[in-house]
Amino acid sequence: MFGNTRKTILIIAIGLLVLVPFVFFLIVYSLDFFWFGTKQGNPGFFEIFYKMSVDDSRQILGGMGEVITAILGIVITVASIVVQLAATRYTPRITEMFFKDKTNLLILAFFIVSAVYCLFMNFVIRGGSEHDFIPVAGSIVNVLLLTVSLILIAPYFMYVFHFLEPENIVKGIERQATSNLVRLRPNTDIDQLQQQVVRNVEQLADISINAIEQKDKGIATSAIDSLRDLLREYQSCKDQLPEKWFAVTGPLRANTEFISMHREVLSEITEKRTWLEYKTLRQYQMIYNESLNRMRDINYIVAIDTRYLGEDAIRNRQQETLRLILKFFNTYLRATLNAKDVRTAYNVLHQYRLLAEAVLRAGMDDQLLEIAGYFRYYGQVAFNMNIAFITETVAYDLTSLCELAFSAGAIVGDKLLDILLEVDKEAEGEAQEKGLRGVRKAQIKMATYFLLHEDSERAHRIFLDMKTEPIDRIRSIRSELISVESKDFWEVIDRGENFDYLHPERRAMLHDFFAKFPELARE
Repeated sequence: MFGNTRKTILIIAIGLLVLVPFVFFLIVYSLDFFWFGTKQGNPGFFEIFYKMSVDDSRQILGGMGEVITAILGIVITVASIVVQLAATRYTPRITEMFFKDKTNLLILAFFIVSAVYCLFMNFVIRGGSEHDFIPVAGSIVNVLLLTVSLILIAPYFMYVFHFLEPENIVKGIERQATSNLVRLRPNTDIDQLQQQVVRNVEQLADISINAIEQKDKGIATSAIDSLRDLLREYQSCKDQLPEKWFAVTGPLRANTEFISMHREVLSEITEKRTWLEYKTLRQYQMIYNESLNRMRDINYIVAIDTRYLGEDAIRNRQQETLRLILKFFNTYLRATLNAKDVRTAYNVLHQYRLLAEAVLRAGMDDQLLEIAGYFRYYGQVAFNMNIAFITETVAYDLTSLCELAFSAGAIVGDKLLDILLEVDKEAEGEAQEKGLRGVRKAQIKMATYFLLHEDSERAHRIFLDMKTEPIDRIRSIRSELISVESKDFWEVIDRGENFDYLHPERRAMLHDFFAKFPELARE
């Protein structure tokens, strides 16, 4: 809708640029012709436009060539400077895109044709020799060409600036890639098409990386979202592509993402038909690593869009794509833990858990247990790295998955509970002690869910797992859980809920659970 409005405004602007000077000229010319102008003889109102002498023709055409050439020089100079500045800031490939744009080439061709035409018209004027020749029609056409050239300057600059707007560049690259895939013909050179799509993917990644360097979150986000939309469009037409498209051979094999891979790995990617997904997600990984501890919002956007792609894979039952996405989520977590970026890990785990919930709702039990196993693993890695808060976060996310599984009657509920009870280890320091307390709180919250639903057997199972805990620790955990009565945390958080909060009906179950500890039952 916005694009149509912009076109309408542009058409109106061009119309006014034509109409206003024409009407203004007609009024002043009429005043001169009928009242104020000096005339010899009795020329007709329109005869002046086409009756001229050799000197008249030379005077008309003589300066016009210089004007049109000057216009061409101005246009090329301004466009080149603006394009170079944009290429320096975003990606050097903007220059290639700009000079391949059909509208841009058409307008530049018009200016060049007009200048050359005027040169030729000047050359054929003859006077004062054996033969006289006055190109009347040529002079009129030349005036029209100069008029159009002058009128086009402002709209053309508007078009250039519009073309070079970052969002339009990003969308243009995305459209180019998707249109090549959708319009694939039987005689298309597959190797060339693969190279073109790979180039488009890399262009979008370059724009995002450069935007991160410039601290431009909006442009970086736009490029990341375009990579997501490109993959979504690709998924919609993937089944229509020939088998040769999915083979990592020829020039594609020499790409930086594939050149170092073992032959068996490449054969596996070819068999699973996932090379473009792998290539795109590798760009996500590069953007993610570039943003760690610098622009956390970009990390969140990458995680969110990766989750969206995972949910699409679930809806389309694309198992191999989903497995690849899980690998990259794990890669994000590993890089985040290594960078000790706690806040980013907290938010990425949130997106990972939302993807796991989608897997659960889709009835993909094996994948759900696989994800839960990854959660436990990275929770324990964080525990050993003394990043206690991440271990606590993992425990609460596993608790949420367990609750959802038991609420849905999923058969994997007990296996998820086993994984939740395996997250904690004995504390070896103060930071790990805090992490262990957080894990125990999450497990106790799970126990209140079972007690509320009259499932005392599973609640007792949780008690047996922690009955050897120091009673002072259990007593302080009880005090902390009972004291939290506000759902909202006192700081701004993406999850929107305090980890330690329990709804009143579940908080009432705390008494029944802690009564299982003999020392607390007497208090």
